[in-house]
Amino acid sequence: MSKRDYYEVLGVSKNASDDEIKKAYRKLAIKYHPDKNPGDKAAEEKFKEISEAHEVLSDKQKRERYDQFGHAGVGGNAGGNPFGDFNFNGQNFNFDFGGGGFEDILGSIFGFGGRTRRPARGADYETSATISFEESIFGTTVEVREHDSDKTIKLKVPAGIDDGMAIRLAGKGGEAPAGGSRGDLYVRINVKPHKHLSREGNIILSEERISMIDAALGCEIDVKTVDGDVRMKIPAGTQSGTPFRLSGHGVVMRADGDRGPHIVTIIVETPTKLTKKQKELLEEFRNTKGKDGFWN
Repeated sequence: MSKRDYYEVLGVSKNASDDEIKKAYRKLAIKYHPDKNPGDKAAEEKFKEISEAHEVLSDKQKRERYDQFGHAGVGGNAGGNPFGDFNFNGQNFNFDFGGGGFEDILGSIFGFGGRTRRPARGADYETSATISFEESIFGTTVEVREHDSDKTIKLKVPAGIDDGMAIRLAGKGGEAPAGGSRGDLYVRINVKPHKHLSREGNIILSEERISMIDAALGCEIDVKTVDGDVRMKIPAGTQSGTPFRLSGHGVVMRADGDRGPHIVTIIVETPTKLTKKQKELLEEFRNTKGKDGFWN
């Protein structure tokens, strides 16, 4: 199912101010919050949609990319968990972003009730594993140690996992009290930062620097991606800060197996040290401006 336009979701115009977006979100969030609509699945889905739209439109950079590229420019999964539960070799894995979830967060803002208590069970334990940026994109296998013995577990980390996510190993935590169930073991995944790349949802982001001459005349550059260098054409007249989209070089979108985009922002560098000849050439170029003071 295609996503609705975020401005339509919040009921604001495309040129709405930050304050208008905030007010629209708070009004709708109060109306559709699950604690005010217990058991209403439609209201819950509406609340998630509203939260997703607000997350994008309240962030200046995300909003700019959304205005230019649509949902593909913001990863397609803003505000939600794109992974859910998975099963590897009979073992169930659950992804957890930490904290109490949107019910507890909105509850603290709007004064709604919190979660219900769980039945008696063993203690939950947490450990961590560190992987590289590339491993987080393509997936890997790590070894983790159980809390109360020397036994290690081989854990499959799926492609697309993000920094700070936790994989739940059901029944691998503390021993169960009488009549209860054993606790769970949470493996928090730490992703090492990359030297050139960063990530936002399903999008990989990077910057490439070019000279003002290349920006004016156009050029081709090699962009570093997780798949290796990719040749990209820069059209003549490119301005500093212009984003370009490399489709299929981002993070896997688990719903359909496709990958998100890699967005490259071009930074145009201005030289600070010029030779005499270079200065003469630039002076000559400056004198070719039109009557309006600009180059056409």
